[in-house]
Amino acid sequence: MLTLAYCRVSTEEQAAEGFSIEGQADRLRAYSVARDLGDVTVVSDPGLSGKDMNRPGLQQVLAAVEAGHVTHLLVWRLDRLSRNLGDLILLADLFGSNDVALHSISENLDLSSASGRMFYNILGTFAQFFREQLSENVRMGNDRAVREGKWINRPKTGYDMVDGGLVPNDDAPLIREVFRLRAEGKSFREIEAQTGITYSTVRSILLSRIYVGEVLHNQSWSPGLHEPLVSESEWQAANRSHVPGRRRSKDLLSGRVRCGLCGRRMALDQNGAGRVFYRCRHRGEGCKQPARTASGLTRAAVLGLRLVSSDEALQEAIRRKLSGDGRETSDRTSRRSRKAPADVMRELSDRRRKLLDLYYNGKVSMDLFEEEEQRLALGIEAARNQVSAESAEEKAKTELDEHFERVAAALRDLDVDQVWEAATDQERRVLIEELLEWVTVFPDHLEVTVAGSPPLAVAYGEVGIKESENVGVGGGT
Repeated sequence: MLTLAYCRVSTEEQAAEGFSIEGQADRLRAYSVARDLGDVTVVSDPGLSGKDMNRPGLQQVLAAVEAGHVTHLLVWRLDRLSRNLGDLILLADLFGSNDVALHSISENLDLSSASGRMFYNILGTFAQFFREQLSENVRMGNDRAVREGKWINRPKTGYDMVDGGLVPNDDAPLIREVFRLRAEGKSFREIEAQTGITYSTVRSILLSRIYVGEVLHNQSWSPGLHEPLVSESEWQAANRSHVPGRRRSKDLLSGRVRCGLCGRRMALDQNGAGRVFYRCRHRGEGCKQPARTASGLTRAAVLGLRLVSSDEALQEAIRRKLSGDGRETSDRTSRRSRKAPADVMRELSDRRRKLLDLYYNGKVSMDLFEEEEQRLALGIEAARNQVSAESAEEKAKTELDEHFERVAAALRDLDVDQVWEAATDQERRVLIEELLEWVTVFPDHLEVTVAGSPPLAVAYGEVGIKESENVGVGGGT
């Protein structure tokens, strides 16, 4: 039978006096000699936290206990076993069922008595409290460091960590090259071939905002102190229209054409004559949307941009629609006729306070109080949700108004047709990605949605597409 001594020290405790593995082992051996417990076998877990029992040394001890090879288990202090109260209770049961005497030399524990077991649980509670407090302190420290703009993780490609801060290294020019190539429409594989950076690293680089000078914490980016390697516009240019897991097509409208019948995105395809067209992904599986040529849809997109830029009557109509003048009369009347949710919430809160006064003064029974209080609480919660919903709706409407004015101002300074004719494919892509949201295809017309604007109806004849056109294998019909 064995007398085991279990020693543990976490990374944070290694510098503290009396917490070293050797210091614990020496004290436990001296304790065994003083009480004639026999030779001691030391099992240790250096540099490991006591937050759980997933430690190789502790698992070795538990295996020996369950095999019936242990009579005495020595620890310098109870929190060496675990800082989790639930784990300590389980360990106490395990030791008791296997006739193992636990010795904690700092706390002089005796688990054979009720008072000893109570003291054991109290110490375990303090051990868990210390661990949770330490965890909170670490989180607070990380939060503060991020608020100060510091990077708290390992440095990414292109940076080294110097004196606690990120500093660009020799790979920084490669990072800028990766963003430049992606903005030109190069695939991850092409960038890998030209830079020597692996496919997965290229993808990680392009999606990380560390390179525009931001720091990451809890899945949220915030301004950092380190030097950015690319500008915001360069990062945006490299990430336009990026959908995880989907390759970016060379067609200008890729990802922005959808079926008006079933709502699905339409995919690029071509027929035997080499004509490029968009086909609904659900075609033949319930959707009867005809395919439409990519060139015709592009002309529709340019027409939509031109109308928003030059048609003042259309611009004014859009403003009226965004301001709410286009709402149904019945909807407006309904909103005016009912009380504001904030007023309803105040009324219900007043009634709740009066009900509480009646209950305290013995005017209503417990059953009646609970029934009425629950009804008022549900009403208050519903009114609170309505207040939040209307606030969010108003905020969204304001943002939409502002968005339209920005887009209209940008288009107002452009001669869309002239700019489109003179632009390169890459410049045309930028125009589409910045200013166009959707081209929606219906059997009898198109709808073009310019950013910040309601959909604009476009007849097929306006952009040179026959309404009966159904481009399939073998050409148009």
